[in-house]
Amino acid sequence: MKYLGRLNPHDPFYAYLQEQIFPQLRTGQQLRQFRVFQFPASNEVFLYEETHSQQKVIGKFFNRIGKDPQQAWKLAHNEWQHMHMLRDLGLKTERLYIPQPLGISRDMNSVLIEEYCPGQSLSSVIEESIEHNDAKLLYARLTDLAYFLAKLHNWTARSETVRFDAHFAYFDKIMERLQRRHRISARQTGELYHYRERWQQMGSMWADRQVLIHGDATPSNFLFAAHRRTIAIDLERMQFADRAYDLGMIAGEIKHHFMRTTHHGEHAEPFIGHFLWEYSTHFPDRHAAFASITERIPFYMGMTLLRIARNSWLDWRYSQALVHEAIHILRR
Repeated sequence: MKYLGRLNPHDPFYAYLQEQIFPQLRTGQQLRQFRVFQFPASNEVFLYEETHSQQKVIGKFFNRIGKDPQQAWKLAHNEWQHMHMLRDLGLKTERLYIPQPLGISRDMNSVLIEEYCPGQSLSSVIEESIEHNDAKLLYARLTDLAYFLAKLHNWTARSETVRFDAHFAYFDKIMERLQRRHRISARQTGELYHYRERWQQMGSMWADRQVLIHGDATPSNFLFAAHRRTIAIDLERMQFADRAYDLGMIAGEIKHHFMRTTHHGEHAEPFIGHFLWEYSTHFPDRHAAFASITERIPFYMGMTLLRIARNSWLDWRYSQALVHEAIHILRR
């Protein structure tokens, strides 16, 4: 994190923290000043530390220059509501945890204030596991993550079945970005849309019940703390959809980490298989659950690799490797 200095006492946000947010933490101490830190690779997420008590909170500002204020508020409010709902469902235990939401203000750039929960991110776990050749570490954390996601999904399942085509607009957006950045050819584009039509015709892609998914299940959005606690953050994109969406995104991200770090994407397969099997053990018929999930996973996994490939910070050659791998996965 980058230290930015102390919050100006004349800033309206100072009064908001002092009068409405930090009293909820019950420090029992006089509030003095707030240190401000900015999270890396983020322009809108900050940590505020009260200098006397050293209590910390996270502030996420959804409304930024160039953003649609209405959409910003919608995302902030969506995360706020889901944080409350999930904690009410029971995701505030030693093993399963959603940070406590402390405040939300549309007038202050649609800011959401939440409890600060330190932990090691899944991305850091993957990197450490690869660097130190410590497979046990990654297996253990993937077991914990599978438990968390199984509870999240199963506790929120509803009777309506999945609308597979609801993800097509996002798929189109990814493809448009790839084309605009010259990271995919016309032939590859046509091939991928042909494969999508084949997936669309598979009854299994529509058959499962809708569940509440994280919606942005990247490794940076899951933290691991003491006593095997799994913490989920950044919930603004939660929606009811196919559980395989979250699982496929995790699988795609693991594949990406191994491709980029070791140049051997196949080394990710045992970890992906372990993660999906551990998830399946939380169903009455684990074998049927595993078969159903692994049949659907490739579409979402391939879409995740395409999503990663569109990022401008990746070099062109590696983006091509991701596109080729996505095509291979979606071809099935």
